[in-house]
Order: sequence, then C-alpha cells, then structure tokens
Amino acid sequence: MRTSVVVVGHGPEAGLEACLASVTAQMRPGDEAVLVDNGLTRSVEVPGVRRLDAGGNTGFAGGAVTGVAATSGDVLVFVNSDATILPGSLDALRSALGDESVGMACGRVVLEDRPDTVNAAGNPVHVTGLCWAGGLGEHTTRHATQRDVASVTGAFFAMRRATWDRLGGLDADFFMYYEDTDLSLRCHLAGLRVVVVPEAGATHAYTFNHNPRTMYLLQRNRLTSVLTTYPAPLLRWALPLLLASEVALVAVAARDRWLREHISALAWLARHPRHLVRRRRRVQSLVTHPDALHDVLTTTLSAAQVRPAPGQALLDRLVAGYWRRAVVGSRAASPRAARPLGESVR
Repeated sequence: MRTSVVVVGHGPEAGLEACLASVTAQMRPGDEAVLVDNGLTRSVEVPGVRRLDAGGNTGFAGGAVTGVAATSGDVLVFVNSDATILPGSLDALRSALGDESVGMACGRVVLEDRPDTVNAAGNPVHVTGLCWAGGLGEHTTRHATQRDVASVTGAFFAMRRATWDRLGGLDADFFMYYEDTDLSLRCHLAGLRVVVVPEAGATHAYTFNHNPRTMYLLQRNRLTSVLTTYPAPLLRWALPLLLASEVALVAVAARDRWLREHISALAWLARHPRHLVRRRRRVQSLVTHPDALHDVLTTTLSAAQVRPAPGQALLDRLVAGYWRRAVVGSRAASPRAARPLGESVR
C-alpha cells in the first residue's frame, strides 16, 4: 500500500525538521510526504517533503484536508508537527490497517522529555463527549499491546484513503481540537474498529493549554459532534447528562477562568441551528451500526490533565447507573446488541 504522510505547520515550529526527517527515513518507494504551510514563520526545507501553501491558517483540520486532497496514497498518515515518529512506526500502522475490520489506527505517543511515560495511547470518550489523553503519565509498559479504543490520538494516526472518503474525512469546520475524536466516533458508527498500536511510537513535545481559544474550540466542537454524531436513541439518553454536565462545566469554567469561552461556544451553537441540522443529516446517512457507541463511551471522568469537579466520584456513580439502565433497556427491546470495545466486527 502506498502511503501519504501529512504534516501541518504553523508559526516557528522549532522541531519541524526533526519531525519530517523521522517520516522520510521510513518511507518506501512510491510513498509521499507533504508539509501543509498554515502560516509558517520561517523557511523549512526537508528533502523528500513537498510543501503546500494553505493560503492562511486553516487549523489542523483544514490543513489535513488540504494535504489529503493533494496526495494519492492508499494509506493516509497524520503526524503532529511537534512529534517525532520512532523507527518502524509507519510499517506498524500499515500492518494494522491490513485488517479490514480496522478503520483507524494510532500510535502510542510518549512525552518527549520522558520517553518511558505515555502522553496518549488512544483516547477515552465520555458519554457527554468529553475526551482526554488516554494513559497520560502512565508507564509505557501499561500500554504494550494493541487494543481497541474509543478515539485515536490525533498526534499520530492513520487510516485507509477509502475509509477517509467513505466517512468524509476530518471536518475542516472544526479548525482544530476534537476533529480526531469526531472522526473516530463516525468510524465506529460505520462498523469499523479504532485501535492503538504500541509498535507505532512517537515522541511528542506535549503541553495542554487552557488558553481561551483552546477552551472555546474544545467546547464548540465537542457539542457539535455529540449533537450531530450520536444516533437518535443515544442522543436522547445523553441529553439529560449533557445538560447536567453543562451546568457543572459552568462552575469548572468559572473556577478555571474560561467561563466567557464556555458561554461563547453555547452561543455559537444557538446561532447555527441550520448548520447542525445539515451536518446531522449528512453524518447519520453514513451510520450503519447505530449501536456501536453503546460500550465505546465511558461513564467515568478520569482526565489526568484537568482538576475534577467537586463530588466527581459520586457523579461518576450516578452517571454509570443511569447509563447502564438505559443501555440494558435498549438491548432488552432490540435484538441487535452493541459491539463491546475490543471485539472485532464480524
């Protein structure tokens, strides 16, 4: 399978040459690598890498879409500009995608300054759509085998072009943040697995920024995804939890000083109902396994990089009880069972 690697660059990008060199060192004859210039502030030239001018900052999602459109490989690989992939990683992802039941595969990403410590090894997704870096801070030995996950780690993941085309790829309207999670959820709903492949490794200069722009985009994109991606029964079950979580998030946002961004995200959704309706129709038209998310989503919030809300443990128990009753009730009423996380599609 011919492979196309897409890297999106913006600003000074101190580690970009190392990132691109780690990619080209693993390319086979016929493979290609493109650097999408989303507003680089310095010249970057690496042999074997083609530069594309995006015409401005289109975010990671828009840059990735630009890169895919300009390439022709059978396998698409996306690498963050501040990540360096380890030897053998491209082959490991290609091998995982050789299994037709796998729709998306991500690498095990470790911290650049602590290579024995996980940055993310596939990401959990809460029933309210909240998503976080899976395994952050844990030793790599705890994530040493391939397994199914709710969402890929966006810093380093791959998928077949045919799957990208089938699902419509990343949503450029997201600009950045949550686009990888949204596509992963759509992949599950198409009956395909999402896996983490520890043999595909990358080091990442990771920092989680609570800046206002980040929090606004995370909130807007998460809610957009939940409201348009969840099939109708799932959305009905999730709505009470979603409303409750938004109330709780007001307290968290006020505490952490991003309340204005939280309100702005809600206001954006209120101003764009037609966009949400159109997107929902488009996404739902591609759903073939509407029960696929039942056991993919988690009821426990365990994000290591975010301080828990007051009473979080009690809230987790209440959510788990509610969700268990909702899912069990749906299975009793329908002969079609959900696919447990970690099992292959037959």
